[in-house]
Formats: sequence, C-alpha cells, structure tokens
Amino acid sequence: MTDVKAARDYVDIRIATYNIHRCRGMDRRTVPSRIAEVIRELNADVVALQEVIGAGPTGAGQAEEIGAALGMGWVMASVRQLRRHQFGNVVLSRLPIVHHSQYDLSWRTCESRACQRADLDVGGGQQLHLYNVHLGTAVLERRYQATRLAAFVHDRRITGTKVILGDFNEWMRGLATNTLTALFESVNIYEHLKRRRTYPGIFPVVHLDHIYYEGEVEVRSVELVRSRRALIASDHLPLVADLRVGVR
Repeated sequence: MTDVKAARDYVDIRIATYNIHRCRGMDRRTVPSRIAEVIRELNADVVALQEVIGAGPTGAGQAEEIGAALGMGWVMASVRQLRRHQFGNVVLSRLPIVHHSQYDLSWRTCESRACQRADLDVGGGQQLHLYNVHLGTAVLERRYQATRLAAFVHDRRITGTKVILGDFNEWMRGLATNTLTALFESVNIYEHLKRRRTYPGIFPVVHLDHIYYEGEVEVRSVELVRSRRALIASDHLPLVADLRVGVR
C-alpha cells in the first residue's frame, strides 16, 4: 500500500483512472478478478473506474467483487441499466470517502452520462474532491458535457483541491479538450512518458484518458501501465499519477 505521507502542508497521493470495459478483456473473457489484479499492481490510493457493471437481480456486480478483492472502499454512480444491472462509474479508495454524489451530463437522446464526485479525507481536516467522468462519443455532446462539468467543478460552495479524471472519449484535441484545458490545469503526460496513448490497450493509437486538476497540486510522476495482464484485461490502459496535494 502506498503511504499517504502527511506533512505540515501537503499529502502525497497516488491516483489512477481506468476504463475497465465491463471487465471484458481483449480475449473476450469477462474476468473481474483479472481487473482487480491489474488495479492491485497499480498500488494506487484512489482509482476512478469507468464502465463498471453493478448490482442486479443476478448478483452483486463487479464493483463489489473488485472492492472486496482489493480491500478498498468504493462508491458507485449508476447512469443506466445494463441487462437489469446498474452500470456506470466507481471510485475505489484507501482513504475515507466522506461524501458522494453525482451530476447529470446527459445530452439530448444520447446515452445517459454522469459525473461522479467523491470527497476524500486526506487528513488535517482537509478534503480532496475527485470528479470521475466518462464523456459521450459525439462531438457536440462532449462540448456540452465539458461546459456543464466545468460549472459543477467551479461550484464555489465546494472549496479545496479538485481532481477531474476519466475517459473523455476525445480521439483528437477538440472542443471538450480545449474547454477543459482552458479552465483547469492538465496532467501533461507528454512531459512524463514516451508512450502517451491509452486506447486500445494492445496497440494504443489515441489518448482518451486524462487527468485535470484545480488547486495546489504538484505532479510528481505519471505512469501508463502496460503490464502483460493490463494489455489483455481491458481495451484501455490504466493511467496513474503521483500527486503532491497542498492541504493548507
């Protein structure tokens, strides 16, 4: 387990974003335990997951299975039903989750989307606000969602450091990316990695997964995990960042 090192004015936190593709791997097998092992290898304190199947009439769902396997707390934001099971985003955390909510990002007749917010207790009476998102596939849909997402994050009633991460579904720099990079700081993987593309996992050609932030954050390192297991477990690769977060 990564140490969350408390100092007088900061904490070090290892975070990750990972679209697990319903736990269906590139070999077409659905194996939640394999996804759990990939996440275990990340050694992250907090993980934002997208495309997770939750509870339903035939079982507890992938979120509970993965959380139990890792011994991590978790919360789920369901956006729709998938074969009568919940389906959406999940935040896994070793840190206490003190608040959880979600914001609607659905646009017109497109598939339902939402932003999941989890507030984490990082010690010293401070919270880190995590926004886990999975934007839509249409250009105008993403532009609407990026603007709406920014409005939610900029709610002045929510103070402290904020991290926005997930699958932004932008195959090239476009309207959503331009909106978000103008409003937030971005974890620029071009400064840290030789391999920068995250999708599809085995032969990635585009960079869909991003991390943005607002507040006092120092990006210590960034890692795109390409282990043998990760290359097969999902069609995305996990993106991991070590952050030093101010808590003054």
